[in-house]
Amino acid sequence: MNAPSHSHGHDPHRHDSAPAAGTSAATPLATDPVCGMQVDPARTPHHAAHAGHDYHFCAARCRERFLAAPEKYVAAPGAAAAAAADQVAAPAGTIYTCPMHPQIRQDHPGTCPICGMALEPELPSLEDEDNPELRDFSRRFWWTLPLTAVVLVLAMFGQRLPWLPIGTRTWLELLLATPMVLWAGAPFFVRWRQSLHNRSPNMWTLIGTGVAAAYGYSVVATLAPDLFPASFHEHGRVGVYFEAAAVIVSLTLLGQLLELRARSKTSAAIKGLLGLSPKTARRIEADGSEEDIPLAHVHVGDRLRVRPGEKVPVDGDVVEGRSSVDEAMLTGEPMPVAKTVGDTVIGATMNGTGALVIRATRVGADTVLAQIVQLVAQAQRSRAPMQRMADQVAYWFVLAVLAVAVATFFAWGLFGPEPSWTYAVLNAVSVLIIACPCALGLATPMSIMVASGRAAQAGVLFRDAEAIERLRGIDTLIVDKTGTLTAGHPAFAAVLATEGHDESDVLRLAASLDQGSEHPLAEAIVAEARRRGLALDPVAEFDSVTGLGVRGRVGGHMLALGNTALMAEIGVDVGSLHAATEHLRQQGASVMHLAVDGRLAGAIAVADPIKPTARPALDALHAAGLRIVMATGDGPTTAHGVARTLGIDEVHGEVRPQDKVALVRRLQSEGHRVAMAGDGINDAPALAAADVGIAMGTGTDIAMSSAQVTLVKGDLRGILRARAISQATVANMKQNLGFAFLYNAAGVPLAAGVLYPLGGPLLSPMIAALAMSLSSVSVVGNALRLSRTPLPETGPAAAAAARSP
Repeated sequence: MNAPSHSHGHDPHRHDSAPAAGTSAATPLATDPVCGMQVDPARTPHHAAHAGHDYHFCAARCRERFLAAPEKYVAAPGAAAAAAADQVAAPAGTIYTCPMHPQIRQDHPGTCPICGMALEPELPSLEDEDNPELRDFSRRFWWTLPLTAVVLVLAMFGQRLPWLPIGTRTWLELLLATPMVLWAGAPFFVRWRQSLHNRSPNMWTLIGTGVAAAYGYSVVATLAPDLFPASFHEHGRVGVYFEAAAVIVSLTLLGQLLELRARSKTSAAIKGLLGLSPKTARRIEADGSEEDIPLAHVHVGDRLRVRPGEKVPVDGDVVEGRSSVDEAMLTGEPMPVAKTVGDTVIGATMNGTGALVIRATRVGADTVLAQIVQLVAQAQRSRAPMQRMADQVAYWFVLAVLAVAVATFFAWGLFGPEPSWTYAVLNAVSVLIIACPCALGLATPMSIMVASGRAAQAGVLFRDAEAIERLRGIDTLIVDKTGTLTAGHPAFAAVLATEGHDESDVLRLAASLDQGSEHPLAEAIVAEARRRGLALDPVAEFDSVTGLGVRGRVGGHMLALGNTALMAEIGVDVGSLHAATEHLRQQGASVMHLAVDGRLAGAIAVADPIKPTARPALDALHAAGLRIVMATGDGPTTAHGVARTLGIDEVHGEVRPQDKVALVRRLQSEGHRVAMAGDGINDAPALAAADVGIAMGTGTDIAMSSAQVTLVKGDLRGILRARAISQATVANMKQNLGFAFLYNAAGVPLAAGVLYPLGGPLLSPMIAALAMSLSSVSVVGNALRLSRTPLPETGPAAAAAARSP
């Protein structure tokens, strides 16, 4: 994610400057040699030494850029100033890539050596809304459009002007068309030359060849008409086609303008995400004072105040206060989430009516929002298998079109009606122009870019285009239990009491004993007792027995709380509660027995609660035709209990990470297309082995780095959204490819004039250029429809509908 733009123009060699307001003159500010920002050397943790000088940086990214190429930032002042000026247009470290060929990457603007398209920054910038290529093409188009109009009028209606001799008209057309072709069309010829030099035929090969043929032929016919045989003469002169060359350039420029403006909309999702971040944060200093600082100045460990109604500036942990935070902008969940001391908050989410003080834990490129932006950008630039096929077809298609154009030229010149060579030139140029494969090349990248942005808005992050294409074909979903189907942390489930004891007394005694334990099950029991307002007694002689339970003295009584093995060790009979505790175990709960002075007093069940969204999600996935398989490290009893509750088709308990990988491969060998959903480090191998790995955004970073899809909220209902987007995207790509192929299949023969002997029309090069431009725009427009893809309902009503016959 691009950091907010800084002021530039400082000398990178100057380390001492006037102190800023509020800064002691004893600690002069230094200038970051990368971005030009002034920093306090005593406060910034980012330093580096080079050639005997110490340099100070505002952030780790600036330090990394400096260490990668220090000479670039400690050059002569003139070079430094030029570098600073460049950074105004593009932040330091900006990587440019091709929308159609993401393997092309460089650190400066240019054109793609494969397809000739202008390279774009990998990440759009909120500050840089001006597309230089769009500005350049607009200037060329509007300045030369009047020239094209005049040339076209002279060519079409010049014979109706008796006062304008035909020779004068020809020279006038040459005069007006020359700036059109040589200046307005200059970018096209640069790309045409690159395509020939790189031996990579593309749309610019055809456009450049067509325009050069029409213009070059006309220039020679004007300057040396005696070189042409009589068959080339018409209306007292050798036929010239300056209007065709000029109109083709103008229409191609128009098509590029429309395409560039349409393509700019595909980055709207990323710009929307970038725009979520606040520009400043309110930092609490060590002396208790507060100041608003740019977001780029926030460091890990800083304490920040988030006032009611403000956006959370960076990821952090709440250290003071209580509030509700609206996380819908990142997770898609409409309900605000309660936050109190110890809870985690995500940067760019909206604070409610309470005030919070947070400690920054992730800043800059490490925040959740920045990682989401990176994932979306990566997915938008990746290439789907369908796109690779289209690229190969486009390569051979251009070669075939060149061959067809040559064949058309000689066929019409040798066998066509008079003036045969005039028809030859016109039809050959028409073939070259109408067959430009730009629509074919744009068919899949535009769909992928729009779909990635739409998915991000729905809380689904695709890592690459292949995942988007594959997900629609999945027929089997393997899910982990803990953290995927369940909340991932234990919670109180039930309490049982024997005769002579009541449930509240059993819970109070157990919680009093568990005060001395840090086990998650103990935390759940203590939390429930406090929720009920039970007064806890102090514990003495506390002893934790690994794998069995705990013992201690509470209120003068000797207590033991643990599993049946502990009860057997101390000689306590648990038979009176066997039926009830076994029923709880079958529902997936862990049961602990409480003994008081050597006699059974009751039992407490603690369970990892099933996410309320799990059953509706699985019902909807079943309704979509998926088979659900659960693979968990829990015991078979717990696993089958959860499976029965959720209606899971197949259950595997006590599985290790390698067992999950083996399960994935076995299902794949049986012909299934397998997706794996998990959240832990132990799920990472299976996530990588599956056809599509799906990580819970609430899980570990390792799991997310191993998966191709991340559900930001950790809600399985996101799979339904992702699958709907996958299906819509693949359908959209097929529509685009089908349109492009059909367009060329119909356009090339028509331009070649194969229907002319049957009374059919001949296609003017100008009409061919217009059709070529409109085909590209229509493909981009069709792709933009994905931004309005309807997503499946996943609420209670949808779940009920899925379960109904």
